[in-house]
Amino acid sequence: MMKKYLILLTSVLLAFACETKSQTSTAVEKHGQLHVEGTQLTDENGNAAMLRGMSYGWHNFWPRFYNKQSVKWLKNDWNVNIVRAAMGVDADKRCYIESPEDSKEKIKTVVDGAIEAGIYVIIDFHSHNIHLEEAKIFFDEMSKTYGDKPNVIYEIFNEPDDESWSEVKAYSEEVIKVIRKNDPDNIILVGCPHWDQDIHLPAEDPITGFDNLMYTVHFYAATHDKWLRDRTDAAIEKGLPVFVSESAGMEATGDGPLNEEEWQRWIDWMENRKISWITWSVSDKDETCSVLEKSASSTGNWKESDLKKSGKKSREYLRKLNKQ
Repeated sequence: MMKKYLILLTSVLLAFACETKSQTSTAVEKHGQLHVEGTQLTDENGNAAMLRGMSYGWHNFWPRFYNKQSVKWLKNDWNVNIVRAAMGVDADKRCYIESPEDSKEKIKTVVDGAIEAGIYVIIDFHSHNIHLEEAKIFFDEMSKTYGDKPNVIYEIFNEPDDESWSEVKAYSEEVIKVIRKNDPDNIILVGCPHWDQDIHLPAEDPITGFDNLMYTVHFYAATHDKWLRDRTDAAIEKGLPVFVSESAGMEATGDGPLNEEEWQRWIDWMENRKISWITWSVSDKDETCSVLEKSASSTGNWKESDLKKSGKKSREYLRKLNKQ
C-alpha cells in the first residue's frame, strides 16, 4: 500500500513540476532551436511553434524605444514571445546607409534585450529597395555575432515594392549565402513583391538549396481581406512556408479606422493554420498603427492611457493567445 502511495505521490509531483516549468519557462526555453518542417515552423522537438509579437517602428524615426527595458516590458506585460527590430536602411540621415554604427547599436540593443528576456527576435532589414552590398555586410556581421543564439531570425528584405520576384530572389540568394556561412540553422525570412502581397510568385518559383527559409506576407486588415488569405492558402498548399512578419488592423497607409471584424478574421485564419504573426508598431507617430501615445515612456511601464486603440487591441490579443 505504501509503495502504491509513493508511486502516486511521485507521479503527482512530476506532473506539478512539468506544469510549473511550462508556466515559468521562457519562449526560447520552451521551443529552443526553431526549424521548418514542410510549411510549418516547428520547435527543436518537431512540434508546431507559433510566435506572436510586436514590431518596433523604424529605428531611425523612433529610436527612443530601442532599449532593453521596453523589450522586457513587452515580454512581461504584453506577453510577446517575439519582437522585431526594424532597421531603417535608407530613409534619412539616421538610417543604416548614412549612420551604420549607430543603426547597428540600436538593433543590437533590442536583440540583446530579447536574448536576456528569453524571447525570439527578428533582425529586420527594413527597406523597400534592393541594397545588396549593404545587406551582405550587415547580415555577415549580425550572423557572426548572433549565429549561435537560437533566439534570432533574419528578415533580409522588408516589403519589396516594384522589384520583380526574379530580382528579389537573386538578391535573397546572395544574402542567404552570406548568413549561412556563419549561421547554418536560424530561420531566414524572405520578402516578396508588392509589399509582401505577391506570395504566389515565390510559390511558383521558390528558392532552393537552403533549409529553414520562410516567406513573408504582410496585411493591413482594412485594405487586405479574403483575397490575400486565399492567395496565401494557395501558396501554402504548394508547399511554401509562410510567416506574417508585419500586420495590423487599419488601412495599408497605417492610418484610418480599425476594421476589427476583418482583423479578427485574419487572427482566426492565422491561429487555425499556426502561422506566426507580428503587429506593427511600437512607435508614437500620429497615426492609427503606432500603438503608443506620445505620453508613453521610452522604457515601458505604459498605462492604459498611453495606448492607442490599436495598442489596446494588440495587447489584448497577445495576452490572451500567448497564454494558450
